[in-house]
Amino acid sequence: MDSSIYITYAVPVFFLMIGMELAFGYAAGKNNYRLNDSIAAISLGLISRLPPLLNIGLQGIVWTYVAKNLNLQLLSTESWMTWVVAFILYDACYYWMHRMSHEVKFLWASHVVHHQGEEFNLSTALRQTSTGWLWKFIFYIPLFMIGVPGEVFFTVAAINLLYQFWVHTEHIKTLGFLEKIFITPSNHRVHHAQNAEYIDANYGGVFILWDRIFGTYIAERTNLKTIYGTVKPLRSWNPIWSNFEIYFQMIRDSYYTKNLGDKIKVWFSDTRWRPEDVTQRFPTKTNDLSEFEKYDPKVSKTTKIFTTTQFVINSIISTVIIFTIEDQTYSQTALLAATLIASTTLVNLVLENAKNSYQIELVFTVVVLAMIFFEVLNPSLLATQIFFYQSVFNILYIAIYMPLNKRFLTAS
Repeated sequence: MDSSIYITYAVPVFFLMIGMELAFGYAAGKNNYRLNDSIAAISLGLISRLPPLLNIGLQGIVWTYVAKNLNLQLLSTESWMTWVVAFILYDACYYWMHRMSHEVKFLWASHVVHHQGEEFNLSTALRQTSTGWLWKFIFYIPLFMIGVPGEVFFTVAAINLLYQFWVHTEHIKTLGFLEKIFITPSNHRVHHAQNAEYIDANYGGVFILWDRIFGTYIAERTNLKTIYGTVKPLRSWNPIWSNFEIYFQMIRDSYYTKNLGDKIKVWFSDTRWRPEDVTQRFPTKTNDLSEFEKYDPKVSKTTKIFTTTQFVINSIISTVIIFTIEDQTYSQTALLAATLIASTTLVNLVLENAKNSYQIELVFTVVVLAMIFFEVLNPSLLATQIFFYQSVFNILYIAIYMPLNKRFLTAS
């Protein structure tokens, strides 16, 4: 069983905890949630569940081959110690995977998604990449080589990832001696900061011990205001651009730089390095933290209602696709996933006031209805039926309610 299924089952708990943190923040006068940022973050999480659903990538093939042909069988499949050793070693592998994701550009291109959010709350934990399947599996091959059974691996992987959810909060300060052993909200806030004093630190998943051993530990300072996000700001809610921004930059730099060696170095360099000639041609804007302003395009109440409704519907569709996977053929799942990605992207474009976003949303709605009418999307599937009702809502809201509401406000 893939560890992603455990994460799927945990989603209701995630939403419950997000609601609890939101309520606490309001009650304490310290709310750090914004509607647009939260919708963008959770939308990225919804999309990230789809590649595992479609079995995209080589991890299953590689892990199975290693387990069958390169297994040194150093661990007993019957001993409880195998679970303990696997849990500890998994986090060690995670540390190096995570660290390399911040130090090597083509790896950072995938991981950057998790750091683009400029708020730090539990919804940030759900801001996940959709391209991690390309390479992350490589770092865990040693576990299969020493004989960690598949069911043990996927279980400890899920526990490791689930643990990391709760540390994305500003409401828990420090936890005494636990700070020396475990990843906590305090040392993980440092990891998500773009302050120069905090960059590239605290990579562990469960244990901070690896950072202390390998020299990447930095403690949170009470006299320094933490500013979250990436040094080069995304300034967009678009989940597609979020996932491919750095890939695009690498492809462009590799194409335009004149030095052959630099064309290759672009992909394997430090995340900050770029060839001098393309840096001059395509300068990168970085944040001046003394004048930092969060990305926060203002939208109308009408747009907030529309995007929130769409977000809720898309969340339901995502859940339905996952839990009714056995009722779908592979091609049907792929079509539903593609439709969901398009719908989610358009919602976020509306949320950032993108040009003609409502008109594009209407065109997309007509396309979806046509796909249902001509049975490109199987009308017997529950996800398709929800897409139909979503499309009806879109037409009623955009083509009828919004013009009438605008006319009423103008008249008054």
